[in-house]
Amino acid sequence: MSIDKTSATAQDHDVRNTEAAAAAVTAVDPRLLVQEQGLAGYIGEFKRKLKAGELGSLPVILGLVAICVIFQSLNSAFLSAQNISDITVTMVGTGMISVGIVFVLLLGEIDLSVGSVSGASSAIAAVLAVNQGWPEWAAVLIAVAAGVVIGMAHGFFFAVLGAPAFAVTLAGLLFWLGFMLQTLGENGTINLDSDGLIGKLTTYFFTDVAAAYGLAAVVTAVFFVTSFLSNRRRDAAGIPSRPLSDTILRTVLLGVVSFAAAIMYNQYKGLPLATVIFLVFLVGTDFVLRRTSYGRKVFALGGSVEASRRAGINVTAVRISVFAISGGFAAIGGLFLASKIASANQSAGTGDLLMNAIAAAVIGGTSLFGGRGRTWNALLGVLVIVSIQYGLQLESIAEPVKYMITAGVLLTTVVIDSITRKTQKTAGRA
Repeated sequence: MSIDKTSATAQDHDVRNTEAAAAAVTAVDPRLLVQEQGLAGYIGEFKRKLKAGELGSLPVILGLVAICVIFQSLNSAFLSAQNISDITVTMVGTGMISVGIVFVLLLGEIDLSVGSVSGASSAIAAVLAVNQGWPEWAAVLIAVAAGVVIGMAHGFFFAVLGAPAFAVTLAGLLFWLGFMLQTLGENGTINLDSDGLIGKLTTYFFTDVAAAYGLAAVVTAVFFVTSFLSNRRRDAAGIPSRPLSDTILRTVLLGVVSFAAAIMYNQYKGLPLATVIFLVFLVGTDFVLRRTSYGRKVFALGGSVEASRRAGINVTAVRISVFAISGGFAAIGGLFLASKIASANQSAGTGDLLMNAIAAAVIGGTSLFGGRGRTWNALLGVLVIVSIQYGLQLESIAEPVKYMITAGVLLTTVVIDSITRKTQKTAGRA
């Protein structure tokens, strides 16, 4: 009799544990909340994320909206088609560099050389294309390859020889700045053909209205198809997935934003080539980070180097490759910056470029402490920075004030990042 009672008690205990586990999963997984609770589930999940410090890109999106509202109220030209088009073209050079910075920050490291590397790469391309008479496509490939090799060299000193990344890339900043000045020669400026390959990177627009609308339609359709198929695979594997209504809602929101951008572009010169190239790189790098084993290794290193090593990850190879990616994107960004002014000169890669590239990644949501971030953060961050610059320029604000305001935005973002990490630790999720 006592045996039967003990067995019944154990079974009842197992049932309660199973129910508690199911309830815990339901409380944590937003997809299950949406399926079972609908709008109330979204609200509950948002509150949980707020308490746990999992804000994601929400702060920077709200900040970007606030920037638009403030500057539009000060000057009605801020949200004009021409100004927005100019912003989205201008941001590409710095944004490309920031994409490479995101990879380095995911390791919890820093690359201070990207500004000088971008300038050196643009100088290489200009010398080969203009002074040496090379085809521009070949000069571009050599310049990008040079950026990759430079990044690999920095990664070698850091990953193999054990030198701090800060010191290595600081030395790189000075060395490649000197290399750029030496390459440009006594004149210090090499003018590029505005109708050439490099020149058209920021001056070419797809004037046919079908181009902007077509891209908006493709982006929206691809998002829906990939989300739908992903949910199908999760359902087949017995993993919680987003309901179809959620996918449709997200697709509609993306479609509204995409077609609004298309309408705006078509009111000015059309769809900018620079923006299209930037979006392609963002999609590609985001896929690499989130959908490939290499991306998982990068995130793993940002979480714990020792744990990654014990898991069999080639830490040295991943570190070198990340700095190579940073150097490559610095070179690409340098070419877009050279295209913007139709020349390679001694000021390339200097000034506030390094600060803006790093700030864009951090402001966009990439953690300075490693292990958290996406390449889309570079887009959000650089949009914030360039929007502030253009807004202040419309108001004829002095340059010193621009620096102080940008610094304030960066400091606020870093503080939010630090508070978020502390909140996550308190919640037991860091």
